[in-house]
Amino acid sequence: MGGFFGTISKSACAVDLFYGTDYNSHLGTRRGGMATLHQGVFKRSIHNLENSYFRTRFEPELDKFLGNSGIGIISDTDPQPIFMNTHLGKFAIVTVAKVNNMSELEQDLLSKGCHFSELSSGHTNQTELIALLIAEGKNFVDGIENVFNKIKGSCSLLMLTDEGLIAARDKLGRTPVIVAKKEGSYAVSSEPSSFPNLNFDIVHDVGPGEIVRITDEEMIQLRPPNEQMQICSFLWVYYGYPTSEFEGVNVDTARYVNGILMAEKDNVDVDFVSGIPDSGTGMALGYAEGKKIPHRRAIVKYTPTWPRSFTPANQSVRDLVARMKLIPNRHLLVGKRVVFCDDSIVRGTQLRDSMSILYGYGAKEVHMRVGSPPILFPCPFVGFSASKSVLELIARRVIKEIEGDSSANVDKYAITGSEQYNCLVECIRKKLNITSLKYTAVEDLVASIGLPKERLCTHCYDNSSYF
Repeated sequence: MGGFFGTISKSACAVDLFYGTDYNSHLGTRRGGMATLHQGVFKRSIHNLENSYFRTRFEPELDKFLGNSGIGIISDTDPQPIFMNTHLGKFAIVTVAKVNNMSELEQDLLSKGCHFSELSSGHTNQTELIALLIAEGKNFVDGIENVFNKIKGSCSLLMLTDEGLIAARDKLGRTPVIVAKKEGSYAVSSEPSSFPNLNFDIVHDVGPGEIVRITDEEMIQLRPPNEQMQICSFLWVYYGYPTSEFEGVNVDTARYVNGILMAEKDNVDVDFVSGIPDSGTGMALGYAEGKKIPHRRAIVKYTPTWPRSFTPANQSVRDLVARMKLIPNRHLLVGKRVVFCDDSIVRGTQLRDSMSILYGYGAKEVHMRVGSPPILFPCPFVGFSASKSVLELIARRVIKEIEGDSSANVDKYAITGSEQYNCLVECIRKKLNITSLKYTAVEDLVASIGLPKERLCTHCYDNSSYF
């Protein structure tokens, strides 16, 4: 996914920029970048983060980032920020985007005489492509609208110009952009958990398709928001940090309510409930409240060195991280019947390994309660669920085993309680060696978030979305 942070201040911005960008680190692990503007001159650094951390890479060179305005990025795609010198003026840009029609747009730009200079692994850098689309406009607003109109997928972006920061949210608001303020400074970020410790207070959720310019004194709306919104529901399931709020809805609260709703419909008899750290913890606390049973930490995350298991690009690395970062508490497990709450089951790798460990440590029964519905459809907007094939998804592999075709009757498998759905869940349960398995229904996920269904993207569960 990735996340960006930008700030503009009446004083030097480097420290806020450095820490604010770092607070987006849970959103990606591939590359980090920062750029500042000082007396008309841009400074930039980009580093690979696959084997290190943002702070480790950037702290030694922090003194070079002079100026009162800057942007930073944790990217799961290409090297960013990109510098551009166009008829609109000079600017630096970062994006959180997934462009599904890259080849088509690339050929169109090449046919107009444009060229690409920033390559990543031999491919066109999508942030540079987006910058070139902006440069086709009569002004920045026209250029950003050109991006909205031409790309298939999603794109939120942040620009650094000599007139301030320009922030634009995806036209359907699939990824969040939040503006905050403190005395003498403004900031904008994908992830509001960056704000409290830097003393910023949220002042505005940028709306779908809205474009704003931010200076050290004010925020100016350049384009009003669209009425229609499809913000990614997986922000509350997994991506969002527990302290964050998106559209006014706190992430941890949504997970807690999700757990309560699950408990109210669950008749399993167990000794206690435990969350799979970190994103299953909020649901487990709600489940414990709903069932009136103890919450215990039967699995603890070892935090000092292991990154999130979902984001490393290499599957073998994901498997290793998933296995090594979670430590079961044998003392709590021996002879016990336990409900474990987890955020989702995507590929099934982590959960499969965890089951064998939990039984090996003496658990009598292991029941799984999942904070999202079965993931059946690859995400074309954020790209978290399957990058190469639908068969990366355990639910689709099971459908292929049942039907002989991973796409056969898939819409029926998406209906909670249908014959096909129940068969799917039972097959996954057996495959992962779980005592019992239940997923959150789409309706309950929507209820736990508290936004209207039509304002949430639930495409990966039920194939419903606006394109």
